[in-house]
Amino acid sequence: MNRILNWIVFVFFLLGPFCLKAQNVYPNVTPTARYVTSEGEEIEDASEEQSAPITGYFSAEVTDQGLYSAHYEWRIFRVGQENSPLVDRFDREMEYTFTQSGTFYVQLYVTFVQGTDTIRYPDGGGEPFVVSVSQSKLEFPNAFSPNGDGFNDVYKAKEGYRSIVKFKATVFTRWGQKVYTWTNPAEGWDGKINGRTARDGVYYVVVQAEGADGRKFNIRKDVNVLTGYSGEGGTTDAE
Repeated sequence: MNRILNWIVFVFFLLGPFCLKAQNVYPNVTPTARYVTSEGEEIEDASEEQSAPITGYFSAEVTDQGLYSAHYEWRIFRVGQENSPLVDRFDREMEYTFTQSGTFYVQLYVTFVQGTDTIRYPDGGGEPFVVSVSQSKLEFPNAFSPNGDGFNDVYKAKEGYRSIVKFKATVFTRWGQKVYTWTNPAEGWDGKINGRTARDGVYYVVVQAEGADGRKFNIRKDVNVLTGYSGEGGTTDAE
C-alpha cells in the first residue's frame, strides 16, 4: 500500500506544475486579415475606400487552445445589422470577395468548450474588420493616338474608374464592322486592325458595364484615331 501511495505522490509531484499551468492558461484568439484589390495589390487595411471587386482573406489565429474544442463563426454585415448578416461562415479561415458598394463589417466569433467550461470570443469587445467599397465610376475619352510614342497609345477607360464588376467594350468602324472587344476596364484597344494600325478617322465604341452599387453604364460615343498626334510635341507632319 505504501508503495502505491508513494507512486501517487511521485506522479503528483512530477505532473503537478503542468496540471496547474493547464488550469491557468486559456485559449486566445487573434483575428487577421489581408486583402487583394481590383488591381492585384495586396493590402492589410481596407477601411479606406477601395474599388470593387476586393477580396478579403480572414483567419482566426488561436494560441493555447489546449484540450478545448473550437467553434468558429464569421459574420459580414452592414452597420446596425450584426444579427442579420449578409454572410455567415463557420470555418477558421474565410475568403470573400466584396462586389457591392458601401461599408461592411467582418466580425469573428469563437466558442471554446471543454467539458462544462465555455469561453467565448469576443467577450465584451473585439473590433470587427472594416471594408469600404466605393461607388462606381466609368468614363471614356473621345480620342487617342496609337503611334507608339508612349503617350495615349491605347484606347481604354479614363483613369480613376471605380468599382466596375461587369464590363464589355466593343469598337466598330463607321460602317458597323466590329474591330475589337475587351472585357477588362484596365485593358483596351491598341488601335490595330488585323495587326496593322487603323487609319485616322472616326470609330465608334459601345460600352456595357455595371458597378458595385448596381449602377449600369451604357456608353456609346465616337472615337477619333489620331496617329499624327504626339503627346510630347503636339501634331506631327503626318496627315
